[in-house]
Amino acid sequence: MLVQDRKIIKPSKTQSTKPQEHFNFSTWVSSNFPKIIVISLLIVTVAVVFFVRNDTVSILYSGKSRSKSLKPTQFPKISFSSIQPNSDKSSPFATFRSERWIVVSVSNYPFDSLRSLVKIKGWQVLAVGNSRTPANWELKGAIFLSLEQQAKLEFRILEYLPYDSYVRKSVGYLFAIQHGAKIIFDADDRGEVIDWEVGKRFDLDLFGVDAMQERILQYNRENPNRTVVNPYIHFGQRSVWPRGLPLENVGEIVHEEYYNEVFGGMQFIQQGISNGLPDVDSVFYLTRKLGSEAFDMSFDEHAMKVALPQGVMVPLNSFNTLFHSNAFWGLMLPVSVSSMASDVLRGYWAQRLLWEVGGFVVVYPPTIYRKDEIEAYPFSEEKDLHVNVGRLIKYLVSWRSGKHRLFEKIMELSYSMAKEGFWTEKDVKFTGAWLQDLLAVGYQQPRLMALELDRPRASSGDADRKEFIPRKLPSVHLAVEESGAVNYEIGNLIRWRKSFSNVVLILFVSGPVERTALEWRLLYGRIFKTVVILSAKSDVDLAVEEAQPDQVYKYLPKIFERFSSAEGFLFLQDNTILNYWNLMQGDKTKLWITDKVPQSWTTISLIGNNSVWFSKQAKMVKKVVNTMPVHLQVGYKESGTSEPSLTICSSEVFYIPQSFVGDFVDLVGLVGNAKIHHKIALPMFFMAMDSPLNFDSLLNTMIYNTQALSSNPLDYYSAKVAAVHPWSISSEPDFIKLIRLMAAGDPLLMELF
Repeated sequence: MLVQDRKIIKPSKTQSTKPQEHFNFSTWVSSNFPKIIVISLLIVTVAVVFFVRNDTVSILYSGKSRSKSLKPTQFPKISFSSIQPNSDKSSPFATFRSERWIVVSVSNYPFDSLRSLVKIKGWQVLAVGNSRTPANWELKGAIFLSLEQQAKLEFRILEYLPYDSYVRKSVGYLFAIQHGAKIIFDADDRGEVIDWEVGKRFDLDLFGVDAMQERILQYNRENPNRTVVNPYIHFGQRSVWPRGLPLENVGEIVHEEYYNEVFGGMQFIQQGISNGLPDVDSVFYLTRKLGSEAFDMSFDEHAMKVALPQGVMVPLNSFNTLFHSNAFWGLMLPVSVSSMASDVLRGYWAQRLLWEVGGFVVVYPPTIYRKDEIEAYPFSEEKDLHVNVGRLIKYLVSWRSGKHRLFEKIMELSYSMAKEGFWTEKDVKFTGAWLQDLLAVGYQQPRLMALELDRPRASSGDADRKEFIPRKLPSVHLAVEESGAVNYEIGNLIRWRKSFSNVVLILFVSGPVERTALEWRLLYGRIFKTVVILSAKSDVDLAVEEAQPDQVYKYLPKIFERFSSAEGFLFLQDNTILNYWNLMQGDKTKLWITDKVPQSWTTISLIGNNSVWFSKQAKMVKKVVNTMPVHLQVGYKESGTSEPSLTICSSEVFYIPQSFVGDFVDLVGLVGNAKIHHKIALPMFFMAMDSPLNFDSLLNTMIYNTQALSSNPLDYYSAKVAAVHPWSISSEPDFIKLIRLMAAGDPLLMELF
């Protein structure tokens, strides 16, 4: 369920019992009609006048709101130097102060884990309610903020918060800061802190001499193209990935070759790992186990904590993350994105801004245990997360600001993220309200520091390199235990990725992209540099580009130009399964096509053929051939037959190396506006570019089952050929069935799906 854009009426300064409800005169009249009959005519008249006046004002106001909503995204004008203080005058805890807070969102009666949290010495638990929280919620030792109490706090952000979401924790963060917080542990009411000691693994003291002289392991910085890492690999679970990791990165399962080190004291955001049920996305949760089993994973508790350098990010969440005061501004949970994406977007947004104050993120060994309640993960709520997060990370790493104050930079970034479509104008306004509330409760902006991101990357000498080899802990995938063959399988995956890491896969999807686009990227993105998805209808959210099926070849030059440094381009239709492990034998300097597969490639004689369509296509082909440069025209005529004929290729799969891209683009230009069908144009292009005798024979062995529609795919699929046709994928269950078959060639698929 997407976060709802519900409007909350700003509470008055009086002690109202239900500030979220406003007086509706017409309702009052209806419920008290019998009494009104006996009221004097004068009072009725006054009441009517009052009703009309308020109704008119309401209409005028709504009209202004509608006209205002049509305007483009506006940059809020805020004077941060003139914010009036906001002290707690209404809650029973107005005089209470504590430096260490645990903030949780509660929708149910207290769990045993929450009862244990309140017993941790030196920490104050703050439970933030929402519309689903029981009205009589209570827990001794915890401060509970109901919707009614939240409204009385008069924070500006209340206007933008949904009633029924955990993102109302933002009110709790402000309340904690207002009441003396120096450290905030952003937690889950179902998480049990290991050994009931928050400071056992987290770093609570950053300003002592020992803390500032401590050397912390850090991911190496020599690869300028790496912008995100999977921290679970470092802690012993290479086959698991966190929610928020771009799906195209889940196949990167090799551990760090070496690490660097960084001095401590600036790890203002600290992310813990969760045993039991770690923070995983719905793709992992729904495909990695049977429906009746519960996850109970363990991470390496002895692994060293690890820091992230500037330019490299990691997914952060809102149920096991510790914030020091220098990063309190980064606690804001966005309100215009889905609930499952809110804390992830916050994490990446905060990491980028953290670099501006010299801070960094550190990931720690297991700090909590979460029990898997075997609840279905809502994949629909993660849609915008999977689609946008990779692009967001790249955008944030490249983003720069010339502002001279942190809050000005925060506003600038939030505004630019709205313009880029990562969230909406609502979050721009919400950011402004959040920053003003921070200042109002007494928070002071951290000072800016020089950005290291733009400095030249110095090569690490042997003395600066630190080795750490993560343990390989037992992992379960689709109810199958890992075996000793895993190292061999990983070696194969590395070889495949190395061979095709600079090949762009172009996938044309004829089915519903909203059901399959993410799965296709996850399957093939492990091997190929980039997966470009085309369809008859574009989908911006899913990064699907539009290309008409019968003219798709005309769109390819745009992709060639976009990835000009690619080694080659492999085209695939979604009705054909690519067994990529069998492509290693192919020569990537040659053309690949199905010219020796008779069901896919056929030549039709035009003598005695009365087909009007064939005749029109043949005339257009002849016209194009006559305008070809000499080398292409001679090549085409030598490859064809002497009698009038037309070659047709279904073009389910073909490969074009970089050396032939120029000829292909020229041929598309010669076709121009002529409506030569894709199945006619492709064989014409290939025969013109090179002799069929020189085509690589890799695809000649593909399985092409013309009786497939009435057959069971299990009967004709083989992992020993390069491709299998036809195949139908229209849903996630279809993918699971396919993956079980493809695992015969790539056993690691059982882990990654």
